[in-house]
Amino acid sequence: MKKIEAIIRPHKLDEVREALQEAGFRGLTVTEVKGYGRQMGHSEIYRGSEYTINFLPKTKIDIICADANQDKAIDIILKHAKTGEVGDGKIFVSSVEEVIRVRTEETGEAAV
Repeated sequence: MKKIEAIIRPHKLDEVREALQEAGFRGLTVTEVKGYGRQMGHSEIYRGSEYTINFLPKTKIDIICADANQDKAIDIILKHAKTGEVGDGKIFVSSVEEVIRVRTEETGEAAV
């Protein structure tokens, strides 16, 4: 099994979530996060004063899926989260050794 962590722009969340649901991905976890990449934040002017915003708001999506569905999930995220501009985010993929559903104690892919 794989864990896919995607850091995306917050306004792209609904589009990505709907596409993943339509493709059969039933569960995901969403977290509001802050960070920066190559753009190193940005400056804004508020009431005549300039402020530097070092950490930009982002949304993190976590999905656990079968190895066979990894490419499908990544393709969906790329298609629906991409704007083509700096700050679109990143996708991280890692292996998951075990999953256990607490309610039923099911394990492995059945627990996903």
